[in-house]
Amino acid sequence: MEDLIQGFCTVLTGANLGWCFLGVVMGTLVGVLPGLGPVGAMSLLLPVTFTMDTTSALILLAGIYYGSMYGGSTTSILVNVPGEAASVITCLDGNKMAKQGKAGPALTIAAIGSFVAGTIGVVLIMLMAPALARAALKFGPPEYFGIALLGLLLLTRLTGRQVKKSYVMMFFGIALATVGMDPIGGAERFTFGSPTLIQGLDFIPVIMGLYGIAEVLSSTEDIFKPLEVLKVRFRELMPSKQDFKASVGPITRGTVLGFLIGLIPGPANIISTFVSYGVEKKLSKQPERFGNGAIEGVAGPETANNAACCGALVPLLSLGVPFSPLPAVLLGAFMLHNVVPGPTLIQEHPDLFWGLIASMYIGNVMLLVLNLPLVGLFARVASIPGKYLMPLVIVFCFIGAFSVRNSMFDLWVLVIFGFLGYFFRKNGYDPTPLALGMVLGPMLEDSFRQSALLFRGDMLGFFSRPLSGTMMALAMVIILWPLGQRLVKRLRNKNEVIV
Repeated sequence: MEDLIQGFCTVLTGANLGWCFLGVVMGTLVGVLPGLGPVGAMSLLLPVTFTMDTTSALILLAGIYYGSMYGGSTTSILVNVPGEAASVITCLDGNKMAKQGKAGPALTIAAIGSFVAGTIGVVLIMLMAPALARAALKFGPPEYFGIALLGLLLLTRLTGRQVKKSYVMMFFGIALATVGMDPIGGAERFTFGSPTLIQGLDFIPVIMGLYGIAEVLSSTEDIFKPLEVLKVRFRELMPSKQDFKASVGPITRGTVLGFLIGLIPGPANIISTFVSYGVEKKLSKQPERFGNGAIEGVAGPETANNAACCGALVPLLSLGVPFSPLPAVLLGAFMLHNVVPGPTLIQEHPDLFWGLIASMYIGNVMLLVLNLPLVGLFARVASIPGKYLMPLVIVFCFIGAFSVRNSMFDLWVLVIFGFLGYFFRKNGYDPTPLALGMVLGPMLEDSFRQSALLFRGDMLGFFSRPLSGTMMALAMVIILWPLGQRLVKRLRNKNEVIV
């Protein structure tokens, strides 16, 4: 409690309180605006945080991270267009409620569910992260290699529609992470004689190109199309007693399910919404109401995606391993400020850790106060044509890419990966495994080489330790599973032919 009080003292200064407020407002706007998404927005702002205090920078980015989960429900309910991927399922019942004249209760329940999940999620982070960090102090290079490999394989399988394409992107990302000078031997790798490439490829221009510039290019197809927004008045926001009663169970279950799913590798904020919706529909005595304006179909998923965001921060803060794309961008922010998240974060940077936790408490209150009275204003933002917004995105991308190292080379990297990102989207390649491969690649390489030295070249040593052996076995199952499925399918076909 003393540490938490100190964290509140850190946040309740004029500057940090202002950054927290700015972060949650920007997060709400990012959630409201269809297209860019929280990953792209956080990527754009990474260079801006370079000159900021580390705690202030992470408070700002974390505000965007969980704030975007609030904003996404607004356009899903009022416009039937999800502001970000985690709000797709909310369109099913949320927009139907809006067309029935119940937009106010849907928006209020979504905001209350998000607030409850966010608050309880922060409490669970506060309890679980230090305990997991203490356990992680016993980890060695083999355990970190196993965690990184297993997380990368699971994320790759869950984020892409086609596994082969996802693996291609993953290996491409890992290859990009090796460009530059070998950290152990000092040899140049993939530099092609260029002195600029000796420093390696910076993560920020790559991710800003993949998500920022590529989004602009993708949105040019319907950039001039305005969106029709359903109107809702402030006095119409109050739900009925029946709405509150029907939402208690989904909010409770969504909080638990979302947080637990956040602890598992994968796009937790998206997966949790579908799981929550399925659970609520299965438990309902009237499942036919779902898809036709059921308040439970809004309360459960909107609660689950916020809880999942909190759960996904636990492995990042305690192990230093991001289990989904959004924490991967936060890891980039930590690295940009020369802070290594993981088992020693709480000991070495207590003000940063507890300040971040306290800011999430305050930010959730800010979001609840902001989202209800200003819901009409935020909804109108969604109707702004892309022809006004997208040029600003391009300007921010170029300024941000150049400001990291003041290098014209980074601008070329931004443009190249912008066009690559557009090509990937058009051909069904999800850029997320590439970004994750680039983030986890150095950890994967370093821990593998350290393990090789530890085991003196005997790779079976990974299986001699309980934790690393278990994770390596699971990784092998994930890799061999598709081959096993094909083999079983062929055997079945042969048996059918014989019969």
